[in-house]
Amino acid sequence: MSILNVENLSHGFGDRAIFNQVSFRLLKGEHIGLIGPNGEGKSTFMNIVTGKMMPDEGKVEWSKNVRVGYLDQHAVLQKGMTVRDVLKSAFEFLLEIESRIGLLYEKMAEDSPEEMEKDLAEVGDLQELLEFHDFYLIDSKVEEVAKALGLNEIGLDKDITELSGGQRTKVLLGKLLLEKPDILLLDEPTNYLDEQHIEWLKRYLNDYENAFILISHDMPFVNQVINIIYHMDNQKLTRYVGDYEKFQAVLEAKKAQEISAYNRQQNEIADLKDFVARNKARVATRNMAMSRQKKLDKMEIIELAGEKPKPRFNFKEAGATGRRVFETQDLVIGYDEPLSKPLNLLMERKQKIVLTGTNGIGKTTLLKSILGLIPPISGSVEQGEKLEIGYFEQEMDQNINTSCIEEVWEEFPSLNQNEVRSALAQCGLTRKHIESMVRVLSGGEQAKVRLCKLINRQTNVLVLDEPTNHLDADAKAELQRALKAYNGGILMVCHEPEFYESFISEVWDCSQWTTKVF
Repeated sequence: MSILNVENLSHGFGDRAIFNQVSFRLLKGEHIGLIGPNGEGKSTFMNIVTGKMMPDEGKVEWSKNVRVGYLDQHAVLQKGMTVRDVLKSAFEFLLEIESRIGLLYEKMAEDSPEEMEKDLAEVGDLQELLEFHDFYLIDSKVEEVAKALGLNEIGLDKDITELSGGQRTKVLLGKLLLEKPDILLLDEPTNYLDEQHIEWLKRYLNDYENAFILISHDMPFVNQVINIIYHMDNQKLTRYVGDYEKFQAVLEAKKAQEISAYNRQQNEIADLKDFVARNKARVATRNMAMSRQKKLDKMEIIELAGEKPKPRFNFKEAGATGRRVFETQDLVIGYDEPLSKPLNLLMERKQKIVLTGTNGIGKTTLLKSILGLIPPISGSVEQGEKLEIGYFEQEMDQNINTSCIEEVWEEFPSLNQNEVRSALAQCGLTRKHIESMVRVLSGGEQAKVRLCKLINRQTNVLVLDEPTNHLDADAKAELQRALKAYNGGILMVCHEPEFYESFISEVWDCSQWTTKVF
């Protein structure tokens, strides 16, 4: 049974085409991975099928009475709502059903026997819905999901707008799972989540009986939870049955076949053109030449898809630091209340350190305290000599009002426009991306703009807060290579062991220092 049908969808922004006559179908129980390079329109597709955006052309049809739950990476949450409020809002439709049951019981007082039978049947159906969605266990369900996603440690009565990006993602995910929709639409749900909760989400999705569509660049995660791949590339959407590893094998074979067919056709075209050129003027062979020309004219020319620009991240390095990069003395981090025990930490020249641990325990706060961006509750941080620090923040200001060129030019005013364009292109951005406003780019494209600023600044210490979030597979692999080759020190927050294990020299588990009770 088809839950969602998309036919002949076309859409673009200005002169930049995103989709061209693409079709898509979602069947009951399918677990779909929607994958493709940054900027190919995956989040735009989600916005179109959920009705948040109207396509230029095409038709989107949902089955009747299908409840859709959408985890939007750019969702805005209202100030004043607590974590508990947001989680409980998952049951609003059930409260409406309860209200409907109450109205039906009132109506029954004046019902005829026929109406009574009809209303009793409707009440029975509505009661089944309430029970199916665990209406009478709302509080315990909220507590269960909150515990599974680590939200109890944040505090269920905390204002939602005071949370970190990772904490907000967890709350939105928790709300979505509590809704138990007929279909889940998940846009990069593992961004900002720590390993423990990614594992929980993996188990949840593997046991999920309904359909879902998942956007993610965490390929080991994708590979373990999906059974259908839709590949978005070059304005097309192609369906593949199987997991990500099977898709990769099929795609490589398909590309090899296309290249082989293209080469055979190019050789045939060259032979035909050569024959026509040599024989069209001779009376004896003119008819054969005309026949071959007709074959050329009718030939459906095979065109190879243009290769996407591959990012190249080469960090500009400053001179060496002193032996000590930073040292803390009884440092207690936090804002209104302590997030850590007194910390005595030391980072030395060329060390490459990753910070791990559950979201909300202070990894980002520790980075900002070490950099001097926020004051500690107590204790001190002493930075070493000759430090040239490059800092990659976890999130970008979504109200930014500059183009990509302006964003980089403001950072490096001595460069000319061609040099700025070249620097952005080296990070895997096309001309149309480079000329766009930063705020309209995808999360991955925005990350590449920020990396462009980072790699072109001379540094000897990199402080990176979740640098892999939103990056596609090519960009992630290139960043891994660049960090491995980097001669300076690295202090990084990251939840992907497969990304950092090959070059990190030490892991600091922040859960060992936290004052939070788990």
